[in-house]
Amino acid sequence: MGEQIILLLVIVLATVASAGALVPDCSDHKLQLCGDVQVPYPFSITEPCSLNSDFLLNCNTSTTPNTLMLGNLQVTNITLQGQLKIQMFVARKCYNQSGDLESQVFAELQTASYTVSSTENKFVAVGCDTYGYLNSFQDNGNSSTGCLSRCNRNTPDLETNNGDCSGIGCCQVDIPPGMNNINWFKYSYDNLKFLPDNMVPMVFDWAIGDETCEIAKQNTANYVCTGPNTKCSNSTNGSGYLCECKEGFEGNPYLPGGCQDFNECQDDTKNNCLSKENCRNIAGSYECFCLLGQYGNGTKEDGPCEQKKKKDILKWIIVGVSTGFVALFVCISWIYLVIKQRNLIKLKEKFFRQNGGIILQQQLSRQEGSSENARIFAAEELKKATQNYDESLIIGTGGFGTVYKGFLADNRVVAIKKSKIVDQSQIEQFINEVVVLSQINHRNVVKLLGCCLETEVPLLVYEFVNNGTVFDYIHNESTASDISWKTRMRIAAETAGALSYLHSAASMPIIHRDVKTANILLDQSYTAKVSDFGASRLVPIDQTELATMVQGTVGYLDPEYMLTSQLTEKSDVYSFGVVLVELLTGRKALSFDRPEAERSLAMYFISSWKEDHLFDVLESGIVNEENMDQLREVAMLAIRCLRMKGEERPSMKELAMELEGIRMTEKHPWVNFDSNQEETEHLLALASNPFKSAGTSNITAEYDSLRNHVILSVDDGR
Repeated sequence: MGEQIILLLVIVLATVASAGALVPDCSDHKLQLCGDVQVPYPFSITEPCSLNSDFLLNCNTSTTPNTLMLGNLQVTNITLQGQLKIQMFVARKCYNQSGDLESQVFAELQTASYTVSSTENKFVAVGCDTYGYLNSFQDNGNSSTGCLSRCNRNTPDLETNNGDCSGIGCCQVDIPPGMNNINWFKYSYDNLKFLPDNMVPMVFDWAIGDETCEIAKQNTANYVCTGPNTKCSNSTNGSGYLCECKEGFEGNPYLPGGCQDFNECQDDTKNNCLSKENCRNIAGSYECFCLLGQYGNGTKEDGPCEQKKKKDILKWIIVGVSTGFVALFVCISWIYLVIKQRNLIKLKEKFFRQNGGIILQQQLSRQEGSSENARIFAAEELKKATQNYDESLIIGTGGFGTVYKGFLADNRVVAIKKSKIVDQSQIEQFINEVVVLSQINHRNVVKLLGCCLETEVPLLVYEFVNNGTVFDYIHNESTASDISWKTRMRIAAETAGALSYLHSAASMPIIHRDVKTANILLDQSYTAKVSDFGASRLVPIDQTELATMVQGTVGYLDPEYMLTSQLTEKSDVYSFGVVLVELLTGRKALSFDRPEAERSLAMYFISSWKEDHLFDVLESGIVNEENMDQLREVAMLAIRCLRMKGEERPSMKELAMELEGIRMTEKHPWVNFDSNQEETEHLLALASNPFKSAGTSNITAEYDSLRNHVILSVDDGR
């Protein structure tokens, strides 16, 4: 009998398929059958229904039963976990009985589509003094493996060998991971008995494409793990990736919607619950529980569920009832808040109509082309701007209301005046005043930006002037002495210009009615801005005076207005005269801390002028040899403003012009500005009695008359 040398090769290749196109519409080929072998997608025995050509197999129908073929290799099993089992030819090289050497090398493979499974295969060589080896192409390079078997002449016959393939007559070696493109198998031998097997099982690993999951996901057109409840995992043997169903789901992850939830409760091996009754299936998982009236968690680890005691049942009843009450309370609270919110909206609408919102909207709609339109603010907007009218944002208070600093959503800083009362009979006039005042555009008048009519008393919104008031500026003991006469003159001239504008240049004359240093604001450059029009009144063009209830601030009030209740532009002139005296003397308009003869600054100033003690009452820090003439001229202007009869007082326009003229002489002392020389000489002649021309011979009587008529409740206008 001739000697034989046989090399047994058991190898598995896994697919490293190029990523293919999206799943074709082959619903009838989702799971195919060839003989007794199931062919799941991405494999197919129908050409258009495989993922791509690497997964196209052939079903040989000429055999019985039909055989599934990969090339010339029979496929016996396919798993979606990335393995494919085949029957591989055994390569042999043997001497026949005639002594001739015969070779059969059927194991030659040349494909990049599969990778040899390093975990499911062994490379085996059978023979005496035999060396078997395997060459392959791996990772762009050649790779080889092999083993050597020896036979001792005294070794028992192979038929009585115990089957141990440890190098005596038989050797084996592991397949390195990632091997593919196997070229050829070869072995040599001295002697080997007959080996009957011509085919042996082999396992291939297969995967999708040659990219990792992370890279493949970026190419969404070719990525195949797109179904719900599907995940991607990188191949553990070579390149590419596999699709898997997420935990708790089963099916074909390569098909859209292929991964379906399975009921773990139907399989005792899939759950750890006490029984099917204690198991509840949920998407992708399950949960164990105890039946009603029992306690425990229903798992095998924690043992059986136990019956609850009556006390426990009562406890749960109490918990349930309490929960119900809480839910009822939450529901009632929600309904209450909804009703409250609706009532609030209705109340806002009521106030809006009551405060003339409809009239104002009509007025504004007629002026759509104007950039100076007043804006109607929402109550919530101003509430948010003032942090719900926080006391820390109050910047002024007075008889007419409280002023808050506010921050609008567009980052503008504004002053929001919250009035105390509103006269419903004067709503239409109030709306007209808002419209007119919003159109005032003068650098020395605080700009009215708009109003809010959704509150019981309307809110007014002004531009914010950030440097305090003239009152604070000249009566602050730490800074008053540092305020130069030049600055005081500029403040006086700017204030006079603003009042002159209101009286004569506005679309409808406006009488401020509460002119005082506390209502003259200063911006960052100490520019004067007349503010607080809460007591102001519009004067129809065909009227020169109005009959109104006396309002204003004691110390600044026009005596004639107090006596007659007839409001004219000259009432503002009188108040401005008091402002001039404050700037000259640095004293407050009214102070009960001073002797009785000095309490009213206006009366005291007139008395000092009459007695030629002018420079005794002026602020000491402003007097010097260079400005004495100017001080005397401004003092004469103040005296003219304080005349008892309004008709004898100058107009604000005259005052503005004369103050600017005095300032000009300060800037240009060589200019001989004497626009009213006759008036000046007349006033100098009246130094002994400045009220002679007014028909007044008793200054004390006039002062007493003033005191006796202060019977109305007046405010400070802040």
